[in-house]
Amino acid sequence: MKEPTIATTEFTFSGQTDFLKGSVRDIYTIDDKYLVMVVTDRISAFDILLPTVIPHKGQVLNQIAVHNLNATKDIVPNWLISSPDPNVTIGHKCQPYKIEMVIRGYLTGHAWREYRDGKRSLCGAPMPEGLTENDKFPEPIITPATHAESGHDEDISPEDIISQGFIPADDYQVIEDYTKKLYRRGSELAQKRGLILVDTKYEFGKKDGQIYLIDEVHTPDSSRYFYADGYEERQKNGVPQRQLSKEFVREWLIAHDFQGLDGQPAPDIPEDFVRQISERYIELYEKIIGQSFVPSASGNVLSRIENAVTKNIQNL
Repeated sequence: MKEPTIATTEFTFSGQTDFLKGSVRDIYTIDDKYLVMVVTDRISAFDILLPTVIPHKGQVLNQIAVHNLNATKDIVPNWLISSPDPNVTIGHKCQPYKIEMVIRGYLTGHAWREYRDGKRSLCGAPMPEGLTENDKFPEPIITPATHAESGHDEDISPEDIISQGFIPADDYQVIEDYTKKLYRRGSELAQKRGLILVDTKYEFGKKDGQIYLIDEVHTPDSSRYFYADGYEERQKNGVPQRQLSKEFVREWLIAHDFQGLDGQPAPDIPEDFVRQISERYIELYEKIIGQSFVPSASGNVLSRIENAVTKNIQNL
């Protein structure tokens, strides 16, 4: 029997004042004060929404994010109020900074591609000579990106963030400090589970003069993980690292002549690879949370979500 999936939602909740369909999340604003974030099973890569949904992906992303928001709330206030359904988070509406704070502990992904092409700094952060792919940086580097409403995010330096008015200088220093502390905590939590938090991104917003951590935290959509076991030996032998992230999806797409460039049609993902993607997400859930994944109740998934949210927002 085919696994139930959530491709899209079209709810109308009491007090609803706005609705935004993101690449993966459907976001409902309640009374201009709260956000109801429904995490669907859509998947994107290269900032492009792919035409295929992945069973259980939304539940995995949402539950990992909730887990890590709770695990980091002593570092920085966050937007989470409750999670009334496995695919839903309800939280404070903040004014978001349109910058993603990307932090990298290892030379991989985008940073490696830039390094391989001869660059030795990224967003103003120096990258030492003599490194190979997946080597650990002496210290994590912060490589922010603009958070585009559509199209591709772009690298940006801290100086340009401030000079172009994305974030005031005082707030940027606070956010950069939060980013380092969050990455340190995420790395510690990953290490306990036999993983390496390779790189990740954080988003921040402001409400009533207070900076909040918003959106997802340490999920496979926002982060890259290596298995710690065998990392050193693989580096020594020049063997690709075993990783849990969306990078293997990007690699499959590249192999099928898609990198999100203008005019490139996104390929359909075959059923066997959809199943592999779903299994990877579940595997990461179990590694990060340390518990077996329990799929949410099947049946009418949209009615389940609508009922849970309706009951919850009555108490906001």
